[in-house]
Amino acid sequence: MPEAQYPEIRTLALFSGMTDAHFEALMRGAYVQNFPPQIDLISEGEPSDFLHVVLSGSIDLYSEWNGRETSMATVLPISTFILAATVRNAPYLMSARTLEKSRIVLIPSQDVRAIFDVDGNFARAIVGELGQCYRAVIKAQKDLKLRSSLERLANYLLRQQKRAGGAADFDLMFEKRRLASVLGMTPENLSRAFKGLQPYGVAVNGTHISIRDQQDLERFARPNPLIDDHAI
Repeated sequence: MPEAQYPEIRTLALFSGMTDAHFEALMRGAYVQNFPPQIDLISEGEPSDFLHVVLSGSIDLYSEWNGRETSMATVLPISTFILAATVRNAPYLMSARTLEKSRIVLIPSQDVRAIFDVDGNFARAIVGELGQCYRAVIKAQKDLKLRSSLERLANYLLRQQKRAGGAADFDLMFEKRRLASVLGMTPENLSRAFKGLQPYGVAVNGTHISIRDQQDLERFARPNPLIDDHAI
């Protein structure tokens, strides 16, 4: 992999505390590749041969069973996936595909495990990231099991609004069919949920969202940092 890419990867908390020698050893077997949109990168059930680092673009993590498919998460730069399978030398539990043109670093999983054994800072960073991922799964489960579909959509819009800088008008990250999958709904249920939020000041035009009554929407949604704040 070109050394010009090293500083960008070093900014990740996962790699920032490593010794230079261990980081260079880890990068020695890595390579960078550009992928066009809608390309499958990994398939669930396959061996976890590489740890992936997304430098640009976006990745859909999804799963399939019995003819059904659901989106599990979206990976944005700069971040990794799927770390747990790499550390455990276990099969992938999710598949991954590009949503747009993406630039990705592939690091051999056996190299990650080897450096884990000898670099304490790297090992602690891995444990920290896995802990954060575990907490994100718990929050997603709470969101799914404790809230109605209307409440899930309302809180999702508030989170997206915050990510967009807090403006009353913003665009969804992706198309509605995929949003329905992420929120555990059918596209038809999502359409009804958007209509159900109109009395709370939400207007939608395609993927463009306008929140016209912030306080009313927040009173209905009742956002909870133990579910909605991914920084905690």
